[in-house]
Amino acid sequence: MEERLRYLFQRYVDNTCTRKEFEEFLSYVSDAGHDQAVRALIKKVYEDTGQNASSHTWVDESGNLILTNKKWPGEKPGGGSSNRKKLLSVLAIAACLLVAIVYIYTRQNPATETNVLAATSLTHKSTARSEYKYVLLPDSTQVWLNAESRLDFPQQFNGKQRVVRLSGEAYFDVKHADKIPFIIQTGKVTTTVLGTAFNIKAYPGQKNVIVSVSRGKVKVNFDDKEVATLVKGQRVKVSNTDMRMVEKKPVVDEPASWQQGLLAYDDETIAEIIADLERVYDVSIRVTNEAVREMRVSTRFEREKGVEQALQVLSKLTETVLTQLDGQYMMQ
Repeated sequence: MEERLRYLFQRYVDNTCTRKEFEEFLSYVSDAGHDQAVRALIKKVYEDTGQNASSHTWVDESGNLILTNKKWPGEKPGGGSSNRKKLLSVLAIAACLLVAIVYIYTRQNPATETNVLAATSLTHKSTARSEYKYVLLPDSTQVWLNAESRLDFPQQFNGKQRVVRLSGEAYFDVKHADKIPFIIQTGKVTTTVLGTAFNIKAYPGQKNVIVSVSRGKVKVNFDDKEVATLVKGQRVKVSNTDMRMVEKKPVVDEPASWQQGLLAYDDETIAEIIADLERVYDVSIRVTNEAVREMRVSTRFEREKGVEQALQVLSKLTETVLTQLDGQYMMQ
């Protein structure tokens, strides 16, 4: 078996393996019983190149390949094709090392599997400003994406869990599957369910992730620690930067009222509301006073009535003057 593993490893490094061989190699790597053999092979191939690859390349905490400007031993300025071959060899080995680390680590740490969404065969669905989209996932879970959002999910879910990644806002109606959790990753905050309907708002730059449940039960975690469990009619705000639960309270409006054309805000800052209006109407809005931006209000707008009416309401609430110049709205 070790000889077979060695053969597959070398085929992968040489970039000559077939897809079937590649899948066979990964199946060996994912088997925790072969950890030592895999590590030994990686070390040997590195040694066989005659290079200390770690001095030239490494993988950072985000999974990116980093190259230094150091020269190869004996390399002359403007090194020729032999140096390029060495570089390609190291790149191939580093890529293989990263694959092995990911597979071995997730096998040894089952609790952290929810933090890894395989980068192979992912499907990406996204919306632009003022765009909305319906997505049907492989397990028949229904998703409605709000404006300027993105959803990443595999072409097929495995049999143990269903993991997707969200940036932005979406309403999920999860297909029930006994003992097969559905997990939504939004940065360090994860939301886990078996079968339920809920809304998640987690736009880039947003201070808090907001989860609102319309039926069923969901569990919200920060990293691997549970922050809150929600049932029908409850909402939670979780800080994007630490485990702090900002608030847990009843839902005032429907969790995804935006689906019915209602933009509803419960104790939100003017800055957060403005950011929403910019996404929904694809406009530019500037609030010049920072104190006004941090004011908190509760209000609602009918989307079809347009951005100007919404801004007029906000101007009255904040005692500011609304103007428009060169296509940009300003609240001063």
